[in-house]
Amino acid sequence: MAETLAIYPGSFDPITKGHLDLIERGSRLFEELVVAVLVNLEKEPLFTAEERVDMLRQVTKDKTNVTVETFSGLLVDYAARKKARAVMRGIRAFSDYDYEFQMALMNHKLSPDLETVFLMPAESYTYISSRLVREIFRHGGSVKDLVPPLVDERLRQKVLDRNA
Repeated sequence: MAETLAIYPGSFDPITKGHLDLIERGSRLFEELVVAVLVNLEKEPLFTAEERVDMLRQVTKDKTNVTVETFSGLLVDYAARKKARAVMRGIRAFSDYDYEFQMALMNHKLSPDLETVFLMPAESYTYISSRLVREIFRHGGSVKDLVPPLVDERLRQKVLDRNA
């Protein structure tokens, strides 16, 4: 069987413990896993793409089959350039499934050989989303139990930088 390269795309702004759970499990399912940070010029992220890539590389450095890159444009085009056979996506709730199912069907329409694999995070992470982490952080709440320690540290540094 050919080596299976999968792409785990997302904004990862910020990286959550749910993301790490999926990366850990995806690294066991696929020979190679590329964590692909989406660069969307229409959004104003909390962390720059470079900061997100740096943090992801640090928190996945012990995973020899995981690489971290950025991409922009259509995921199917990026997957074709990487010669990926699968896209890995996380689904926490039915509302995620509705959106992800539509995206998977469109990706399949555009690239019939590219498969989408859905993973559910561990039960303890099903309520965590980057959007909620950003909202809690912006209102002064603690997110230390929701994100890796490095991300919590970088978030706290952002507050210090803003107040300096």
